[in-house]
Amino acid sequence: MIVALELQVPPRPEYIAVVRLVVSSLASGRRNLADERIDDLKLAVSEACTNAFEAHERAGVTEAVRVRVLEADERMEVEITDRGGGFDPDRLPLHPPVTDPSRLDFERGLGIPLIRTLVDLARFEPVERGTRLRMVVFGGPAGDGGDETVEILRAVLADEE
Repeated sequence: MIVALELQVPPRPEYIAVVRLVVSSLASGRRNLADERIDDLKLAVSEACTNAFEAHERAGVTEAVRVRVLEADERMEVEITDRGGGFDPDRLPLHPPVTDPSRLDFERGLGIPLIRTLVDLARFEPVERGTRLRMVVFGGPAGDGGDETVEILRAVLADEE
């Protein structure tokens, strides 16, 4: 796994678009991913940055949020690390299914379930004074046809957890 890029981003909303643009540019230029997968990654990155920035605001933290893009032959990982005090994603309240009309009563709290849906693998890890989110999208380097191994790799990585 190599680090393709690392950013230190001020925790202000206007920087979300910058992170989205950088991550999607790397994904489209260096990975064999369909446009829809890149759009999914952009949305997941936006949600993750929003959560990290809001955590910093709640904790009164002004230091930068770290964004790292890592690459391996079969995948791209995006890590977003905040210093917002941390949380346990397994303790979040469950929302009704999307087919339930009462779901419309929820205006907040949908970002983490959305992130988990949009990427192939999402891991929340506690770090000193915060949380690291690792989002994985499977697909080989541009031009090698690597998307056909996605299901096998997802199963292998799930066994590692």
